[in-house]
Amino acid sequence: MLLVLVALLALQTSCDDGFAEINTNPQAAIEINPNFQMTWVQLRTSGGRYENWRAGLIYSSMMIQHMSALCGYWTGDKYTYNGGYSSSLIDNGYREQVKDMQDLINTLQSGTQGDQTMLGMARIWRVVIFHRLTDMYGDVPYFEAGKGALEGIDFPAYDAQEVIYMDMLKELEEGIAQIGSGGFGGADLIYAGDADQWKRFGNSLMLRLAMRLSEVDPGTAQAWASKAIAGGVMNSNADDAFIQHTNGPEGINRNGIGEVLDKSNGFGDDCPRLSATLVGLLESTGDPRLNILGVPSANTGVIAGMPNGLDETTIQDNASGTSTDDFSRINPAIVLVESPMMFMTYAETELLLAEAAMRGWGASDAGSHFEAGLRAGVKMWEHYDASLAVDDATVDAFVAANPFDAANGMEQIGNQYWLATFLNEYEAYSNFRRTGYPDLTPVNYAGNVTNGQIPLRLAGNPGEGSLNPNFEAAKTRQGLGSDFSSHMSVPVWWDK
Repeated sequence: MLLVLVALLALQTSCDDGFAEINTNPQAAIEINPNFQMTWVQLRTSGGRYENWRAGLIYSSMMIQHMSALCGYWTGDKYTYNGGYSSSLIDNGYREQVKDMQDLINTLQSGTQGDQTMLGMARIWRVVIFHRLTDMYGDVPYFEAGKGALEGIDFPAYDAQEVIYMDMLKELEEGIAQIGSGGFGGADLIYAGDADQWKRFGNSLMLRLAMRLSEVDPGTAQAWASKAIAGGVMNSNADDAFIQHTNGPEGINRNGIGEVLDKSNGFGDDCPRLSATLVGLLESTGDPRLNILGVPSANTGVIAGMPNGLDETTIQDNASGTSTDDFSRINPAIVLVESPMMFMTYAETELLLAEAAMRGWGASDAGSHFEAGLRAGVKMWEHYDASLAVDDATVDAFVAANPFDAANGMEQIGNQYWLATFLNEYEAYSNFRRTGYPDLTPVNYAGNVTNGQIPLRLAGNPGEGSLNPNFEAAKTRQGLGSDFSSHMSVPVWWDK
């Protein structure tokens, strides 16, 4: 029954195109049962094949050298521009997430259905949605977004990222405070309505947002990081925030990454391979995740990473391999249509605590948190398949061989965060831009649009200027030009 109702929600949200129509669909339901709507919004935040393929894999994973590809349409590690690919996340984000999220919050605030705990959880999830959108695109419609059918706002204003961040932090604090009894129960695909886990998730997300401000506004970052830590963050891998997907119905319950890479279920874009950068870091530390994230290459029988920035012609001059099958595919066990989709993990949280401790921002010993982050980062893959479990002795040996060194602590933490967010590519890309770790060597592929530098954001929809007249003011405020490909060279507000 739940899947039928989710499918009905899909029908009522699938016919919009552009911000005006997204905000004014006359067929939009105003008060759908909040349980069903929360399920729908969570699934759409996980996303479908379209944006996971384009913004997630082709761009984010490639730009930060988690993956590599020779195919010309895998543009990310070559820093070339494809407007539809680059804007895919923001396009589907407003069409399939923001509007229904705002409608759900409006219903819960009205008091006609639901309870205060539901409202608190919904406010936290709204931050999940906008946190990702603003990190990838900078200034976006926020305060007025999704209110076309509710308030007649056809053309929402674009809000400055700084203002969005301050409100998201406030929303987390107030949303956490609202959580008590009640909730969504089994309609909540993340924690099945567990109030304590939602509070820990909310505080962990607050810590992540606070640390995102570390370079642009250290005082505000410290204040919110300390508040998040005091509130209580994730304390084990059991708190990892993810959706466990299933094999169907198509486009609703399936993992969007799996719908790109799962050959066993009839999908399987065979272009991507593990990046040489990723494999090199795993090998250099004796990391047991090497055999979790990848499989031996078809031609050599060993795990080998492909260099970034090459194509099917330039690979011929590469000493480490001259064809795609000389390099390792992603382990098929972690990219199934029924694989979980991670939003935030205990491993990330511990690494953020380690960084906060390094900065003196309310956390305890950095080394202890770093060690906990290492352990959790290896153990988290058990969520994907029991066969990926690593025994305690192996994990102990790995941790012992890679002790925390405060003199290089920020680099160690940044490198491990990058590894812990493999397949959570939006977050991996954002944290890389903030910290500069790992220390990646950019490529300089012919025809790139960033002068051989790793892109600093994704470019939005080239047609948005004609759809929403408020876009021009947002472009001017951010220093964005008329050529959308040039936007990829302009940092977002927090990227200093």
